[in-house]
Amino acid sequence: MLIDTHAHLEMLGDGAAQAVERAKSAGVGKIVSVSTKYETALRTVEIAQKFDSVYAGVGIHPHSASTFQSGTIKTFSEMASNKKVVAIGETGLDYHYIKSPREIQIESFEAHVEMAGRLELPFVVHVRDSEDDVAEILKNANCGDKPGVIHCFSGTYETAKRFLDMDFFISFSGILTFKNAPEVREAAKKIPSDRILIETDSPYLAPVPMRGKDNEPAFVKHVFETLAEVRETPREEMRQLLFRNTLELFPRLN
Repeated sequence: MLIDTHAHLEMLGDGAAQAVERAKSAGVGKIVSVSTKYETALRTVEIAQKFDSVYAGVGIHPHSASTFQSGTIKTFSEMASNKKVVAIGETGLDYHYIKSPREIQIESFEAHVEMAGRLELPFVVHVRDSEDDVAEILKNANCGDKPGVIHCFSGTYETAKRFLDMDFFISFSGILTFKNAPEVREAAKKIPSDRILIETDSPYLAPVPMRGKDNEPAFVKHVFETLAEVRETPREEMRQLLFRNTLELFPRLN
């Protein structure tokens, strides 16, 4: 079984059900659907409750950090009592497209990290052109053991190592399959085998050979195949490794 550790099923609207079925047919047995706003968190949890194979993450993406309010954390904490909620996020910092002021992003991120620690849930981190600030916040936080995942990794091994040294997992998306991403494949070769995950980040970043199409959880198999090839690891061994890693990070998937 493969697991897509990061998708946005609520963005598919009425197509979510068909995407879940196509994923099952492709051997993708579980999907972690991650929210980006308060409104999408509600919808994401609804989808997770509807489908046995779907689980939820609740959080506010840095692009939407301006919508963050103190009461949001209380609401997310209550939502996390639902065992289908397996993570806090997507949270983090994005300094590439600054759609929310940096100071607001930082406030929201710090609140999510604190909430995840208090609830003893892993958190899903978005990092774009913000590695220094993200690393500093995480270093100063009480994140606990195996605190979360740097999702949709697109950097070098040196960048990954900063987060590996804090016991984070690194998740690879369709970017791993792109011809213009040799540094990402080089990082994927070097990262310890017990810290690797895969995802689609669907409906974004469709992998080769599905470029030009809307991404969906079924396509995580292409990320998986590329990762096995890059690491020169038999596919069945890689499948088992990824399954163990995912359940270690997200114990509520059991």
